[in-house]
Amino acid sequence: MAVYEYISPCHFGLEAVLKREIGGLGMEIVQVEDGRVTYRGDSAQIARANTFLRTTERVLLKAAQFRAETFDELFERTKALPWEEYIPRNGKFWVAKATSVKSRLFSPSDIQSIMKKAIVERLRQKYHQDWFAEDGASYPIRVTIMKDEVTVGIDTSGESLHKRGYRKLTSRAPLTETLAAALISLTPWKKDRLLVDPFCGSGTIPIEAAMQGLNMAPGRNRSFLAESWDNLVEPRAFALARSEADDGVLRDVSLNIQGYDIDREMVDAARQNARLAGVEEQIHFQARPVSELSSTKKYGFIITNPPYGERMEDRQALPELYREIGAAMAGLPTWSCYMITGFEDAQKYIGRKADKNRKIYNGMLKTYFYQFSGPKPPVPVTRPR
Repeated sequence: MAVYEYISPCHFGLEAVLKREIGGLGMEIVQVEDGRVTYRGDSAQIARANTFLRTTERVLLKAAQFRAETFDELFERTKALPWEEYIPRNGKFWVAKATSVKSRLFSPSDIQSIMKKAIVERLRQKYHQDWFAEDGASYPIRVTIMKDEVTVGIDTSGESLHKRGYRKLTSRAPLTETLAAALISLTPWKKDRLLVDPFCGSGTIPIEAAMQGLNMAPGRNRSFLAESWDNLVEPRAFALARSEADDGVLRDVSLNIQGYDIDREMVDAARQNARLAGVEEQIHFQARPVSELSSTKKYGFIITNPPYGERMEDRQALPELYREIGAAMAGLPTWSCYMITGFEDAQKYIGRKADKNRKIYNGMLKTYFYQFSGPKPPVPVTRPR
């Protein structure tokens, strides 16, 4: 079975989380860079990576990496690649996206056009034909040029992997499913501990936590572009990956996850999304402001994405909101709190300095993942019989 290199992008600052996930699937890590991880595996791993990875947006089959400072170099080096090994005679192919950072070649549209022409020229020579119907499986190509270093990948996922299929209704500024999953993985929360999201919105954090707690693979209920690549992937590979995912679900686990939001419509949307994800029985949703957050239970977790003034008119309300968050945290002295926010004065109004602060880029928006650690629960004493 052929062995390939794959590239999976992630949010800046979360590369270590994705690396750990990939390693957990038994794949060999090749390189970790800002915003992406490169790894190696056989063709069956295309199916497993798409089905099981929680924290990446897509899985790219790495076709090449080379240097190009001129469009002539880009054309010739693209043309020199063995495209016939990836794209069949009737394959539909195009350069779906091109990005360029700190490089001499900076026009995405020109990069796309020139690379498409180069691929066509290569396939004309190899297949001995001048025209391609392109009525078969799709092979979209994604290109990144960083400091004149060109990385070429073929998209195996299709629709972004954050689209698990359950989130039909969203709040105004939702986290993506992949980012929510990564944030949960950055905490020491385990499935036997209470978890509360007091700003749950459409329910993404509670739902992703429930899926992790039940060991539900994020891609088990959706399709992927590479399922039609019978020239590269055995047709049964995706069926085997889904069977593996179904066998791994923990069906006798009871979780204690709660999601609150001041907006009743969002709470209703969160319930519907949880139902579509198959975890509605594991999450209690309720319309409640953060000022009413309290619990008699100890050693719980807050993992949340509170508002941080994306719109100018909302910013004046932030100091009081974060004071309320601080008051709620003070009333739960044994709990740990983890929050992602773009509000730079969050610690000031919460009234407590975070134990850890990780910078994460949510798209182009700089945010902070504040980690307020509570005490660890006492270890149960086992007495000898």
